[in-house]
Amino acid sequence: MYVLKFGGSSVANAERIKGVAEIVVSAKKKHKQVAVVISALGGVTDELIAHTNGALQGEENIKETFKKVETRHYEAVKALVPVQRQTQVLGNVVHTLNQLYDILKGISLIREVSPKTHDLVISFGERLSAYIVSEGLKEYVKDAAFADARQFIKTNGDFGNAKVNFSKTNKLIREYFANTKGTHVVTGFIASTDNGDTTTLGRSGSDYTASIVGAALKAEAIEIWTDVDGILTADPRKVAQAFPLKQVTYEEAMELSHFGAKVIFPATMQPAMALKIPIWVKNTFKPEYEGTIISHKASADDHPVKGIS
Repeated sequence: MYVLKFGGSSVANAERIKGVAEIVVSAKKKHKQVAVVISALGGVTDELIAHTNGALQGEENIKETFKKVETRHYEAVKALVPVQRQTQVLGNVVHTLNQLYDILKGISLIREVSPKTHDLVISFGERLSAYIVSEGLKEYVKDAAFADARQFIKTNGDFGNAKVNFSKTNKLIREYFANTKGTHVVTGFIASTDNGDTTTLGRSGSDYTASIVGAALKAEAIEIWTDVDGILTADPRKVAQAFPLKQVTYEEAMELSHFGAKVIFPATMQPAMALKIPIWVKNTFKPEYEGTIISHKASADDHPVKGIS
């Protein structure tokens, strides 16, 4: 198994999703089994948070802006899915968006939102994007299949930053992937409690999803596809000479993260680190670039200092 995760910038629009499809096709040629983890379309999670806050002030505050969210997802379907399949796919997207609007309308009526409801609202970003990507990917990979992570990643009820029940989750992931064939396109960031309540995994949740799935399936490697060339030696907005590192250890990556590197977070690495599964950080817009590998092996290059904070 080889796990690829694509962030919001990688699936911001139809053109970028087509680039993702090409990367997946390339991975399928090299590896027997591939799983894909998808974030919400770029910026959608922030938009859903804004809609939740707007709904607290009344339904009139979300009507116009919600249409933009609808249009964005409709346009993605029309650009990615052939005409002969669009009716069914658009119907499913419309149904999901109607569910979302009904929840927002409920928030506007009672003028209150609980952490549980907040998690449910923002889960729609990944649910919509992973479904649309899976349907678009079928034009490139015939066996692409949508997978809702809430079916197999189980957590406690700490909404907003839920803790994973790994013994239950690992068993469910193995059963799900054994019983459902295909190239699974998995919703990142979201999970559920034993009661079926939707939860979210907190900061960098989609990366965490990739690590959880990869560890449960003892993946060969996990690739985190983002919009930078890897883990850089410094913030490129402040240090023009910053350059990507070729190799760092898990411990070095966690240290860099602790001091401000946002490309990967410690929670992401923990499941993979326990099994010594390497994590690659790569650039969706430069797929030919090698990127950075995070593993248990220390690099043997001439750069003993890995980063400056």
